[in-house]
Amino acid sequence: MKSIPAAARYLLAALLAAAVVLFPAAAAQAHDELAGHAPEQGEKLDKMPEEVTLDFTGVPVALGSVVQVMDSAGTDWADGDVQIQDKRVTQPVKDGAPAGSYTVNWRVVSSDSHPIEGTFGFTVGAGSTPGASTAPGAGAGTPQPLETGEANQAEEPGTEVAGQSVPWSVVVMAAVLVVLAVVIGVMAKRRLGRGEE
Repeated sequence: MKSIPAAARYLLAALLAAAVVLFPAAAAQAHDELAGHAPEQGEKLDKMPEEVTLDFTGVPVALGSVVQVMDSAGTDWADGDVQIQDKRVTQPVKDGAPAGSYTVNWRVVSSDSHPIEGTFGFTVGAGSTPGASTAPGAGAGTPQPLETGEANQAEEPGTEVAGQSVPWSVVVMAAVLVVLAVVIGVMAKRRLGRGEE
């Protein structure tokens, strides 16, 4: 009878080890999301703002982060590198930008080290209201493939592929825990049956 608690302790230890390994793995797959930006999508402004700001749910990494402010002719009016303070990314804009439609192409490195990207548009003075675009402008990032997951949901509700990673990880973890619990029950039942014989 003494072997039964020992076997149960070993299997419980395995359960805890599986939970410790799987929970952080599930959490690590959640990328930061774009919480808001200024100007807003489709906003009409009297003059070009001095800067474009993007707010995220986590603190982005400066290395590899790029924000473009493109006019309809393809000229980038971004002035220098992006500035990151806490969860806010700020991109200064050059003086002298003409009236018209502008598209902001942004690409930042999430706090979990995965790149995320998106676009939004606004209008300065006269000009038609630009629409959000899923394609980044020229030079928006490096040749490596970029992930357009949760961070684009504010402008693109249909792109939810990356958002499904966390629920699936939780499902897998739950399945492992159930299987281990069943194994504990079966082994305990067998050992109890042997003890009664």
